[in-house]
Amino acid sequence: MSYVAIKGGGRAIAAAAAVTEYLRTEEGLVGTAAEPLEINAILHQLRHLVDRVISEGGVYHPQFAALAIKQSLGDTLEAAFALRAWRSTRPRLSATPPLDTSRMRLIRRISSAFKEIPGGQMLGPTPDYALRLLRLELLDESPEAFRAVARDWLENCPEARLPDSFPKVLDALRAEGLLPPVSAARSQTAFDITREPLVFPVPRSAALATMARAETGSLLAIAYSNMRGYGDVHPTVAELRVGYLPVLLPHPVTGELTEAGEVLMTECEVVAMYEADKANDSGGKPMFTVGYGACFGHNEVKAISMAILDRALQKGMKDGAANPSEDPEFVLLHVDGVDSMGFASHYKMPHYVTFQSDLDRLRTTQSKNREIA
Repeated sequence: MSYVAIKGGGRAIAAAAAVTEYLRTEEGLVGTAAEPLEINAILHQLRHLVDRVISEGGVYHPQFAALAIKQSLGDTLEAAFALRAWRSTRPRLSATPPLDTSRMRLIRRISSAFKEIPGGQMLGPTPDYALRLLRLELLDESPEAFRAVARDWLENCPEARLPDSFPKVLDALRAEGLLPPVSAARSQTAFDITREPLVFPVPRSAALATMARAETGSLLAIAYSNMRGYGDVHPTVAELRVGYLPVLLPHPVTGELTEAGEVLMTECEVVAMYEADKANDSGGKPMFTVGYGACFGHNEVKAISMAILDRALQKGMKDGAANPSEDPEFVLLHVDGVDSMGFASHYKMPHYVTFQSDLDRLRTTQSKNREIA
């Protein structure tokens, strides 16, 4: 089967690209020339958008994520697609060992399970406690007022000496015997979704890796279905962390693990229903179950949704999937934004041959029905 060739198609495609570029640079509604959007402005003023594209693109490169946002006119799916395509051209030079998230340099850390937690709650940057009202003064924000915000905050910010790291809430629960001990599976080699296809059943590491670069809205929608009753996970956030995780790589000469940099990450650990699990060392004693979520950037909704689905998928793989959110094949094959967008967008491509076949069958069927009638 082949598509019908169209004369002049190349010129039409080039013109479509040209008009898109024109819309990016056209003059404003009031007749003033538009200014080019600076990459630095995107990085700082649209930081959550950059973090989302980094996470869904599956590569930690804030500058190129901002560039992808600029060239895609803010379309997050197209931006993630472009970033992931760039990643596929890069050689893999090394691999990190499993990284200890307790070493994160935190900017935000909360728990909804306890009022007081070891090390204390740290609200950090969040809109959670603000009214969702439009700030109309930002419509005409002057450069002077813009710069004054940061200057005033630095001058009036109280000095605080934060520890280098904070203890994990789950460690306290585990020490009390309310959680199963850490599984030996943590030492196993993680599944590489960039080099191996998903052939079900898949290990938990494959599910976590797939959800870590999944589209935020897709994860949220399926996790929400579980929360509303198409599932049985109603978790409590034991700990939500946002911070910079040190990246350790083996030194090229000595082989000793050396800090090569750090990446901004969001991590969420939830505790859910308790059950007796004879598979661990608890001897069948009832314990809480755990769901885990982690992703690049500051994206709390994604990390929470991922943790809920992690727990749902563990339940589905053990007890049998009673709901879509507990079915690994349903969840993992439908949450990738690049895959989903690509399949939906391909319907815009020429389908002349297949539709002509549909037309022929329908006309033949109608003709036969008239003959019978």
